[in-house]
Amino acid sequence: MRYPYAFAFAFLCVMILVPFVRMLALKIGFVDRPNGRKIHKAPIPLSGGVAIYAGAVLTCAIFVQHAALFRAIATGGALLVAIGLVDDAFKSKGKDFPVWPRLILYTLVSYIPCAFGIAIQGVSSPSFSSMILFSEGWSILFTMLWVFALINMMNFIDGVDGLASGISVISALTLFVASLVGHQETTALAALAIAGSCLAFLTYNFHPARIFMGDAGATFLGYMLAVIAMDGTLKGATFLSLLVPLLALGVPILDTAIVFARRLIKGKGLHHADNLHTHHSLMKWGLSQVQTVSFLYLIAAVFALMSVVVLLLLRSG
Repeated sequence: MRYPYAFAFAFLCVMILVPFVRMLALKIGFVDRPNGRKIHKAPIPLSGGVAIYAGAVLTCAIFVQHAALFRAIATGGALLVAIGLVDDAFKSKGKDFPVWPRLILYTLVSYIPCAFGIAIQGVSSPSFSSMILFSEGWSILFTMLWVFALINMMNFIDGVDGLASGISVISALTLFVASLVGHQETTALAALAIAGSCLAFLTYNFHPARIFMGDAGATFLGYMLAVIAMDGTLKGATFLSLLVPLLALGVPILDTAIVFARRLIKGKGLHHADNLHTHHSLMKWGLSQVQTVSFLYLIAAVFALMSVVVLLLLRSG
């Protein structure tokens, strides 16, 4: 019975907070200004990440009875929101924040789940007859790679109104189902905290967006989804269970793979911003923002259904 309350609480928190953080951002000029690479034509407040973080963390503080999971989410999320706000502040002044401070902090944050005992501990052997347990060093390495990747992947897809928030809703609900199947109540509640927060934010962020989540929100969402997926299915993954989080987060993973391949082909740096993302390509082909986002929602829903099929196979096996 706590599930609908957690979802509703997160939803209401963000619905109430967004108008306040939006008004404050407009007052101090904390806005994303249009340029040649961006799609929007007018300055848009960049403060949405603060509302998403507050809604998700407050919900977890009240409903998630798992101290390690809550502390990992709150601590890592706070650091990401902090440096994300610095990055967004540079954007509001028409400047670029250096990439290296972000990468260093993202790396440090990627270790935080390990510090709270949340880590990828092993995978099943190819014969499925036994588990291959990682040493502490390999466990930390694989955990950090997973978290670091998702932080960046979610940030990469945040380029069209409503895309990152909508994809996060679908991914979080898929992880919620996975947690229910695995009888992991606390992970399920954390997933609903993200789903409720992002659905509320989407009401303000869908085209035409009245507020952006900024780097602060996108990196936090990537981090929280990575930690939830890891706590729910990746700690000791069989081959099939490994597919569940990969499919649940299929859109940002696929988009990043495509973008990196295109950048390598063109000889560009992997971290340089450009117009090579999937949503940019769809719009170049003539789709509107709403059509582009709707198409990518559909792809995310297909991945989610595939993830549910995998869950059913695991349960029947």
